[in-house]
Amino acid sequence: MNRYVITTETIGGQEYRISALYDEKKRMIEALPQKLGEEDRPAVGNIYIGRGENVVKNLNAAFVKISPTQNCYLSLEDVKHPVFTKKISGEKKLLAAGDELLVQVVREALKTKEPAITTNLSMTGTYAVLTSGNRKMSVSQKLTKDIRRHYKELLAQWLSEENGYGVIIRTNAGDVPEETVRIEIEELKRTYAQMAETARHKTCYSLLYREESAAMKHLRDLRYDCLEEIVTDDGALFAEICKRYGIPEERLTTGGSVPVPVDTVVADCGVRICYYRDELLSLSALYGVKSQLEAALRERVWLRSGAYLVIQPTEALTVIDVNTGKNIAKKDAQENFLKIDQEAAVEIARQLRLRNISGIIVVDFINLVSEAAREELVRTFRAALKSDPVPAQLIDITKLGLVEVTRKKVRKPLFESLEISSKINIKKQLT
Repeated sequence: MNRYVITTETIGGQEYRISALYDEKKRMIEALPQKLGEEDRPAVGNIYIGRGENVVKNLNAAFVKISPTQNCYLSLEDVKHPVFTKKISGEKKLLAAGDELLVQVVREALKTKEPAITTNLSMTGTYAVLTSGNRKMSVSQKLTKDIRRHYKELLAQWLSEENGYGVIIRTNAGDVPEETVRIEIEELKRTYAQMAETARHKTCYSLLYREESAAMKHLRDLRYDCLEEIVTDDGALFAEICKRYGIPEERLTTGGSVPVPVDTVVADCGVRICYYRDELLSLSALYGVKSQLEAALRERVWLRSGAYLVIQPTEALTVIDVNTGKNIAKKDAQENFLKIDQEAAVEIARQLRLRNISGIIVVDFINLVSEAAREELVRTFRAALKSDPVPAQLIDITKLGLVEVTRKKVRKPLFESLEISSKINIKKQLT
């Protein structure tokens, strides 16, 4: 079972809130750094009143401003059921310069690329997602067949086809009573209706809906069945997490004439929430946050077998090379190569998630002669990639024996989030 740690750490003279997911071996498998003081930047999930600047027909896209200085990229394929607050171009044109409409940030700015936005507005809860563009009622494919059928029947009862929005039941809904899910959907409906009504009276560039912090959003998206404990050394955040998990305030103190704050509570879903107070050993030091971040930024990753990976991001793609290193077998070389490649495949899947490597990834595994061995490697790699919450797909093995992988671009890679340059000594920058 995994453990989620939220703490602060100073890196390169800048203070960050680090939200990190650890596996049962205390290895960091996911990290979300957020520079403190940047809470007002256009975060993924925020909804604004944007203003169309220009439409580029050959790109089938438009550029829309969400602030006087922030331009965003809008694919016209994403313009479905747009909500306009000001339409000057008439009904004949889908979108034109000067039009004002509701847009939501779906991707952070990446290098030279502007943030990406959509008119398909969505509000995400722990158990359900409400969408304005996709108006279908659907249920997570990860739930069992019986649960999916049951929720489809419930959605038909709860919601009218004339809603003007769709609802997606998330995987976490399988772990709680259906009434809990229904209450959340009703809350999402109220929030959406209130936002739509407020938008009529707001000026251009207004922020209509603010997404939760990176840490809280990440917690919201995690599966309960793979999470054992949440630990933080921030008292206010501890209370916020408890509220998200439905723990009433009275459970946060002991009874008696002099109430004493409680450091550990267990949510109904079984997740333990802890407030870390040890002044002698920081939470960051206990979990080796800085040292594991340092390791996640190195080019070379050693494997237990003695082999190692070389991970090199470039402008166009990321290249990963698998080397035998200290692992040299005199007999049954091909069998040994398969074991190294399988170990490497599992570690590569972890590194992609930890470093938040996206886009095109090309992996040069140790050459396998047998077709059966290559198929076994592909099965291992695909299985490892499935644990990643960000969609990652193994495409194929090229004629040169290179394995092609794609991973959806959602957030900046780890080194960019920490503003680390690979050309400078990492340890120095983290100090």
